[in-house]
Amino acid sequence: MNTPASRDGANTDSRAGTFATGGVDTASGAGDTHARGAHATGDIVIEARGLTRHFSISAGAFRGKKTLRAVNGVDLAIRRGEVLALVGESGCGKTTLARMLLGLLPASAGTIAFGGQPVANIDRLALARQVQPIFQDPYSSLNPRKSIGQIIELPLRVQGAADPSGWRRQVEAMMEMVGLPARLYENLPSQLSGGQRQRVAIARALINKPQVVICDEPTSALDVSVQSQILNLLQDLRRELNLTYVIISHNLAVVEHIATRVAVMYLGRIVEMADTASLFDHPRHPYTQALLESVLTPDPSKGIPDTHLGAAYPNPVDPPSGCAFHPRCARAMPICSQQAPADTITPTGAIACHLYQESSE
Repeated sequence: MNTPASRDGANTDSRAGTFATGGVDTASGAGDTHARGAHATGDIVIEARGLTRHFSISAGAFRGKKTLRAVNGVDLAIRRGEVLALVGESGCGKTTLARMLLGLLPASAGTIAFGGQPVANIDRLALARQVQPIFQDPYSSLNPRKSIGQIIELPLRVQGAADPSGWRRQVEAMMEMVGLPARLYENLPSQLSGGQRQRVAIARALINKPQVVICDEPTSALDVSVQSQILNLLQDLRRELNLTYVIISHNLAVVEHIATRVAVMYLGRIVEMADTASLFDHPRHPYTQALLESVLTPDPSKGIPDTHLGAAYPNPVDPPSGCAFHPRCARAMPICSQQAPADTITPTGAIACHLYQESSE
């Protein structure tokens, strides 16, 4: 599989379910995991409703606290076997959302269900057995004092897996699956390349056979040639182990290559969701269009794209009124500064934008 050329808190009750289902059932075609009938409960692995996370931060000496709305009323349903990509500028809430899905960060409001069961009712170890992360930096995510075998074996030890005498065989089998020779079992992370370290991180995440893997920029710290190897490995493992991925990435070429569905986030809210082909071919939200237009091309004569977004990102502590994107939007209307848009079902997914609400009514 070859990678493409690099190009590089509103009313959540009324919106519930629009982004959770993606608006429509997508066809199975090129994105083979866009199963029809995914509204059935059995096809939803993780579902979030009105998910919100606020942080209290200092406003300065003697000025008390202010509220930072990192995630603001997100509705999301992750279907079994799909690859959902979360994209958006730094600070839009992608990683905070991922940490909540992993159970590492409690929600300020809203609910998360895994397999139809509220996460609050699931034991921490039981949830960790089913949902695992792959972190961005393979250099800092591995214990430098542990051998490769010990690192990959640790989840088995923590979960109290049966037959400790067979753990080494399981680890070596997983190493072979991710492309690591068994002779590296006793090596330390410092003796491996960046790509090999990321393969160790993948093996550690998969050793207990989870259902969902959340990947936070899994290739951004790697060379371009190694990135394609890791992406192809993730694709192969997804098919072989029937995995579900949530991918966080700033690299839209990576997203186009691996994702089957894309959710675009802006200031803590999902503003557009669609299957990958539709979103890249026909982006609808002005912010999504700007993201795609911002990708640099190999041709220096084309210069740096002008996305009309400006250099300033809104202050998340004091977000704009109405639609949070309206100060940067070239197509903003008077209503945009007055009222936050409701989520609207479109032929390809769902969108939160006033431009499409009148035509949908």
